[in-house]
Amino acid sequence: MLNYIWAALIVISVVVGFVSGRTAEVSAGILESAKTAVNVVIGLTGMMCFWTGMSAILEKSSAVKSLSEIIEPVINLLFPKIKKESKAKEKIVMNICANVLGMGNAATPLGLEAMKELDRINPSTDASSSMRLFIVINTCSFQLIPTSVITLRHNAGAANPYDIIIPVWITSFLTLLFGILLCKLLDRSRRFEI
Repeated sequence: MLNYIWAALIVISVVVGFVSGRTAEVSAGILESAKTAVNVVIGLTGMMCFWTGMSAILEKSSAVKSLSEIIEPVINLLFPKIKKESKAKEKIVMNICANVLGMGNAATPLGLEAMKELDRINPSTDASSSMRLFIVINTCSFQLIPTSVITLRHNAGAANPYDIIIPVWITSFLTLLFGILLCKLLDRSRRFEI
């Protein structure tokens, strides 16, 4: 659906540009946008390669495993219906660790695997409370290093691309806390119970 909206916006913009006699500006805008897109992709690719390498180093040095051991008690508290030895819990912990370390691309397949495991242990065809909570936690994830935003700020010429880290920590923590509380409250309400 979103693809159709984007396509419609592009087509309408180009048609209006041609009808209003601004073909030169439309052509210049298309070329400038393509140039900007390539520069952003190159910058993001470089940062992704760096952080993918860092994630491999962290994984081999067992830093991710140590972090997962630290957050496991919190996961047990948030997901009491999932058995401790479940593969779903392991995947949830790894997904959250990847998100916290700013490795969004590594977190996505782990999140999909966790959701498959949660679906496998779900007796209902509807989403379980654990599935809903996991989606909220995954969407509102707390990040120690917001790599994508830092890269975009660096490419845009920010004097200090890292100066957003503390505001990102504060807002992402508050968003995560609010999301968890709201999800727990709605799950307790019979009106929203599935």
